[in-house]
Amino acid sequence: MTIRRAAALAAVGISVLVLGGCSSQTKGEWERFAMPDPASQQGERILSLWQGAWIAALITGVIVWGLIFYAIIRFRRRSDDEIPVQTRYNLPLEIFYTIAPVIMVVVFFAHTVETQNYVLDKDRPNDNCMEIVGQQWSWTFNYGIGDKGDCDVTPTSTEFPYTSYVHDSGTGSQIPDLYLPVNETTRFNLHSPDVIHDFGIPGFLMKMDVVPGRVNHYAITPTRTGDFKGKCYELCGVYHSRMLFNVHVVTREEYDAHLQELQDAGATSDLPLLGGDFASTQSGLAGDESEEGAE
Repeated sequence: MTIRRAAALAAVGISVLVLGGCSSQTKGEWERFAMPDPASQQGERILSLWQGAWIAALITGVIVWGLIFYAIIRFRRRSDDEIPVQTRYNLPLEIFYTIAPVIMVVVFFAHTVETQNYVLDKDRPNDNCMEIVGQQWSWTFNYGIGDKGDCDVTPTSTEFPYTSYVHDSGTGSQIPDLYLPVNETTRFNLHSPDVIHDFGIPGFLMKMDVVPGRVNHYAITPTRTGDFKGKCYELCGVYHSRMLFNVHVVTREEYDAHLQELQDAGATSDLPLLGGDFASTQSGLAGDESEEGAE
């Protein structure tokens, strides 16, 4: 009787908790298992992987919890003098709980690799290429002007996908803006002139390390217009928290108009600004002899 009352109280408590969290605002979060609503094609595939992993984990948990509670109730001691049957081993059961986790890991691994190959597909056609620079402690966005060439770039490249560029750079006190055309695939080539950063946009469910001495890259296809937030996910120094940027997904016409605004403002160059002499620094670094003239 006590067990039944405890189970009933637990069911009531769980019901109250679930119903209390089922508002219209949080319904989508429950369905996505707290993952942001993806605004990119790649993010939708990542969300599917996330949801599948959670569903498999919950099914596994329910089975394990069910077996635990069944064993507790079915094989509980009913008398102080009772001695349960002593089982030294159960070969079929031991084979099962050895093989089953291996199968689960193989399935998880296969789906993860499939999703990774999709979101990092190097051969996917790109509509735009951007050179993104993470530097202590802000971002520089280089937009190409004119016809696009080969998007592959190395740390020693002297030729880039476009013949000219416009750029938008932020500082520790000014958050830069990144513009992207909706329903077009944009490849980000990631550069760093100093330390490891990480370029990520939560609304797209994608991020990647920005490593000095190499050019990591990934592509994004936004699926709806709107404003999003971006940030650095790698602790990169004392002002890491300032490495924020705003993302605006707009129509192609608005995207071209923004690039024209940058051209009219004189933010142009033949080659993308990739740090070095163009990297902004912040005063306050120990041993920085040029901090008085820092930009």
